[in-house]
Amino acid sequence: MSCSLVDLWHNNGLGMIDDWSGQNITLPCRAPNNNTGVMWSRADLKTENVFLYQDGHFVPDNQHPSFKNRVDLQDRQMKDGDVSLILKNVNTADTGTYKCRILMEETRSWKSISSIHLHVDPPGE
Repeated sequence: MSCSLVDLWHNNGLGMIDDWSGQNITLPCRAPNNNTGVMWSRADLKTENVFLYQDGHFVPDNQHPSFKNRVDLQDRQMKDGDVSLILKNVNTADTGTYKCRILMEETRSWKSISSIHLHVDPPGE
């Protein structure tokens, strides 16, 4: 088994996590309770998203193929505003800046909540 280093830069500071290659990681995001959906995206994916959950359902439309069956919400009921994303089987291709947006119930518009930079070093480095 080889070890890889995962660095997380969150808008609230820097977090570093030593993780085994292929393990799961949680990208944290907290939002107000008055949201009806959450969208996780990465700028380099252009129009495709990492994960979209709206009106109580996962929406697979426009999900980038590399995230299929590898992402989920930590809590699909979004209790206490927890819209953190679980990213499974982390690899170097997951490096990038992830944005967490929520769909505000009253305005039906997307609001950016946080931006997290994830850096995954190749195994053995």
